[in-house]
Amino acid sequence: MSSPPPEHPGELIDRVRDAAAARAPLRIVGGNTKAFYGEPVGTGEPLSTRGWAGIVSYEPTELVVTVRAGTPLAELEAVLAERGQCFPFEPPHFAPGGTVGGMVAAGLTGPARASVGSVRDHVLGARFVNGAGELLTFGGQVMKNVAGYDISRSLGGSMGTLGLITELSLKVMPVAPAEATLVFALGQHDALEQLHRWGGQPLPINASCWVKDSTLADAPELLFVRLRGAVAAVESACERLAREAAGTRMDNAQAASDWADCRDQRLPFFQSPDASQSLWRLSVPQTAPVLDLPWAQLIEWQGAQRWLWAPAGAAAQIRAATVAVNGHATLFRAGADGAPGVPRFDRTSPAITAITQRLRAACDPAGIFNPGRMG
Repeated sequence: MSSPPPEHPGELIDRVRDAAAARAPLRIVGGNTKAFYGEPVGTGEPLSTRGWAGIVSYEPTELVVTVRAGTPLAELEAVLAERGQCFPFEPPHFAPGGTVGGMVAAGLTGPARASVGSVRDHVLGARFVNGAGELLTFGGQVMKNVAGYDISRSLGGSMGTLGLITELSLKVMPVAPAEATLVFALGQHDALEQLHRWGGQPLPINASCWVKDSTLADAPELLFVRLRGAVAAVESACERLAREAAGTRMDNAQAASDWADCRDQRLPFFQSPDASQSLWRLSVPQTAPVLDLPWAQLIEWQGAQRWLWAPAGAAAQIRAATVAVNGHATLFRAGADGAPGVPRFDRTSPAITAITQRLRAACDPAGIFNPGRMG
């Protein structure tokens, strides 16, 4: 990795203080690989974290790494891999150049979310610059340290609206000793029923993906299930699941490539059908039934995350269907027209909205960080 920068992010702090004094908005930029996500930020001088990079400390035996926010995510994952460790939540990359700070700020999680938790579940501590230009420290560098835990975790998915993340202490995990992927020819209803049944049993299910790429009646419908854990547990589960639902075991190298493509949205399903379509992410309870929506879907997280392509104008229909099962819908990638007038995020409850507003007011009273990004 590159030579370490100074021990104190003084230049970044000065930029924030100047912006706060002038009440001038700032647009925080890491690798810019997730700029499409969230409400468009049309104003603000870019404030890049790329120059503030490097691993501060890494204790493999303690399963903790402390890293500066501008560190390239791919470089950090390579360092972890050398010691047989990883981020088990499989953060999406989408494109080369993503940073660790952007990973936490976006709060997006890969295929294993339902079994290993979210990005924020792995944040142990953080340093960030608030809207007054103060460098604040919360949490710690060991898993048992819970001081300031909630503030550190609140940065996960905050989209840069609470402050400028400069440093993070993150929990890592050993790579599982065994892995296998099974594929089943199942319709959506049967796939969800099977996942719900398996979910109540002691099986090492790490990830799942059900997909039908087309709304055509004869389009193939496939359920992929990934198992991770001890060798004996994975082998036993493979035999059981294959027997119960007529599954076929995939080649591990091919499966690993396919799961990476699922994580980074390179599968054929994620290619836009046409420029008028937007990609929607539906977050629902795992036990939610098949939704009454006319568009082809890809379903992850044992049923809890469902993707579909539909016009932005279908927002009311999509959101009504998800609210009916106690879920919510996000316009994840807008079509070519930018989906004007359609909110990216669902409205939150009045209680959550009030808490969020108070937290933002405390961290960024002048409202200079990524204004409007969260709606």
